[in-house]
Amino acid sequence: MKKEIRRKRKKQSVLFPVVLLLIGCVAAVVWYSSASKAVAVQTDHKAIYLPGVSTEEDAEPESVERESVVFQGVHLGAVDISGMTIEQVAAAVENYYRQVCESEVTLIAAQNTPVKVRLNDLQPYWENQEVLEEVLSLTDGSDVISRYMLKKDIAQNGMELPLQISFDNEKVTELLTEKCAVYDIPLENASLTRQNGQFIVQEGQAGEGVNISEAAGMIQGGLFNEVVAGNTEITLPLEELLPMGQAEELSQVKDLLGTFTTSFASSGSSRSANVSNGCRLINGTLLYPGEEFSAYNTIKPFTTENGYYLAGSYLNGKVVESLGGGICQVSSTLYNAVLRAELQVTERHNHSMVVSYVDKSADAAIAESAGKDFRFVNSSEHPIYIEGYTADKKITFNIYGVETRDPGHKVEFKSEVLEENPPKSDSIIADAGQVVGYVSVTSAHIGYKAQLIKIVYENGKEVERTVVNSSTYNPSPRTAVVGIAAANPEYTALMQQAIASGSIDTCKATASSIQAQEAALAAQMAAEVPQVTEVTAAQSDSVAP
Repeated sequence: MKKEIRRKRKKQSVLFPVVLLLIGCVAAVVWYSSASKAVAVQTDHKAIYLPGVSTEEDAEPESVERESVVFQGVHLGAVDISGMTIEQVAAAVENYYRQVCESEVTLIAAQNTPVKVRLNDLQPYWENQEVLEEVLSLTDGSDVISRYMLKKDIAQNGMELPLQISFDNEKVTELLTEKCAVYDIPLENASLTRQNGQFIVQEGQAGEGVNISEAAGMIQGGLFNEVVAGNTEITLPLEELLPMGQAEELSQVKDLLGTFTTSFASSGSSRSANVSNGCRLINGTLLYPGEEFSAYNTIKPFTTENGYYLAGSYLNGKVVESLGGGICQVSSTLYNAVLRAELQVTERHNHSMVVSYVDKSADAAIAESAGKDFRFVNSSEHPIYIEGYTADKKITFNIYGVETRDPGHKVEFKSEVLEENPPKSDSIIADAGQVVGYVSVTSAHIGYKAQLIKIVYENGKEVERTVVNSSTYNPSPRTAVVGIAAANPEYTALMQQAIASGSIDTCKATASSIQAQEAALAAQMAAEVPQVTEVTAAQSDSVAP
């Protein structure tokens, strides 16, 4: 009995600690569970959800603003942005680079010439502002543990983000071309002239100058950083400027590829002077393979200083006085020479009305106000030389080059009229700025649709016909400008009646009649004026003292 009691007591003594341990564990679990809901791990003032410890409800709601300042140790270029907000970073960087750009830099151009410039004159700007997003990502990460580790790493080792400052492209180009390239050692292209029927070749000379594209890239890519590093004298990249053409190449230019002549015998002195002047400006042009010639760019500007006079020209289907009137005969003559040289025409326009010095569709108009030009490309494999001259009121253009066409190859051009459009009835314009008796008549022009045909012969046999261009010329009625200004209102009334008749001939007759009446009246008044005899002082009854 006593043994059994002892066994029970022994058993109870073993179970009691176990029970106490179990009770303690349960109590601990209950306490831990309730306490976990009160846990708020504070890191940078934000409650963080830790899996297995807190619940998702314990995490700080999105409405709570977190700290957004840059970690210690972060640099944007040379700017220490530690502890700044994003707005403060932007302001600090802008203030920094504008202060740096107050610096003056010396650029070394050709011939070791210094060119001084302030960086602010090149309109600097912060190009890689997107780096602010990277800065923001450092301060706004969602993984707090990683963010904490990154913060410690940056504080210990630092972080430098790139700062890229660029400049306005137009300002950089303007600097290089207008202030630096002026010191280039100019090249001299090989030249070709024609004197007394003989070609004279002059060898070219190489030069040296700023490599504009490379220099612009250097300024955009590194000039700011060079200044930050203390380098304020920069040598610009130079390149050898090679002359176009070689004496040997130009010496081969001697074959006549195309020629054409037109007459300006009926032109007055001003128009004739314009034709001769335009021819002079084009004469001696040398074009290398692939180069394009612009008649307008070669003979402009149409000013008295450039040798031009007022003369008749077409404007909107009318003949008007303009500086350079007649210049289209120059471009049209050259156009026909180019066609016969079989070079590539890139721009050509017909006149608004037909002209008399070339066939229909064989003209090439130039109009500054309408943007019309005559252009062609040297589509041959060799240089070409344009010779132009005037003599006996004729203008001639010769195009010389290297003849590569077969001797049996010939071309000719034929104008074909497709349609005629006769003008309407006469047009009469009353001009109060002209006196009675003034009548200026412009001839009528028939309208046409025409085309120019190129005919190719090989060894005397026609092998090809192609349409070179199609042209439309507007009809224009016979037009009279009639003066109606007069001191005598009866004369004005008579001229207005004549204009109302619609007949130019009636206007002419009325104007002539009025002029005759005025002449007769003037003669009569002259006859009625008493004759006065001049008396000398010696013959006078009284003499001044």
